[in-house]
Amino acid sequence: MKIAVVGAGAMGSLFGALLAESGNEVWLYDVWAEHVETINQKGLTVEREGKSRTLKIKATTDPLKIGTAELVIIFVKSTHTASAAETASGLAGSDGVVMTLQNGMGNADILSESINPDRVLAGTTSHGATMLGPGSIRHAGVGATTIGAWAETEQGRRRARSIGDAFTRIGIETQAVDDVRSVLWNKLLINVGINAITALTAIKNGQILELDITRELSCNAVKEAMQIARELQITVREDAVDHVYAVAEATAANRSSMGQDVDNQRQTEIGTINGFVVREAKRLGIQAPVNETLAALIQTLEYHYK
Repeated sequence: MKIAVVGAGAMGSLFGALLAESGNEVWLYDVWAEHVETINQKGLTVEREGKSRTLKIKATTDPLKIGTAELVIIFVKSTHTASAAETASGLAGSDGVVMTLQNGMGNADILSESINPDRVLAGTTSHGATMLGPGSIRHAGVGATTIGAWAETEQGRRRARSIGDAFTRIGIETQAVDDVRSVLWNKLLINVGINAITALTAIKNGQILELDITRELSCNAVKEAMQIARELQITVREDAVDHVYAVAEATAANRSSMGQDVDNQRQTEIGTINGFVVREAKRLGIQAPVNETLAALIQTLEYHYK
């Protein structure tokens, strides 16, 4: 299969590497010239559990060099989804499938404005990756990937099952589901309960659990989002708050992705996480004061980066 990965950061490079190792023709597209040049000259180095391997893989800063692909995977930050959608539309041609495994909500809707929704898949992955430097990543964790058809048509579901089966065969455990919106909302609840709080307070994930007042803040943010999901008739787990606490404990030593963005004074994905909750609440006429406050504080912090 010919596969193009749009956004060759840590996760995009990881999936590109895993797919290339199994014999697929994989192209990485990214605007980071040094990263692309290093991959082309020296290969992509993947570290895992203290061992490293280097793979030959094609990378470019010019999507026109790729041609058309059967599958285009989007891994850019959600703030760049609109421009990635234009790129993906050209890469996918008239028949290719476009799949987003990005954080946050709203990405699949943006892709569907440029690409036939029947050809758009969305999902989440529990794989973890860290960028070590140009041409070098760490495979930080292995987990399941879940995908589904955004249009929820039978044709879209067949595409999702086909991609899911192909990924599983090469070792990327992937489940295709009919109700992918529920999956994305359940992932959103985790991000709502952890990311902004850790980013604002400079703490690691597990430290959310150390003080009752911090646990309560996380709890209230998650409960607001759960209320909106129910209003939208989206099925979310009843024990979502406890699940967020469990994830925080399981990833206790980790700094959330939003926390890392703030540490490095990068734009965060707050608009597609707590900000998304706020927009949906306003659209439904519901109050979401905790999420509104968290989103406002992150946006204020970003504005005042040096």
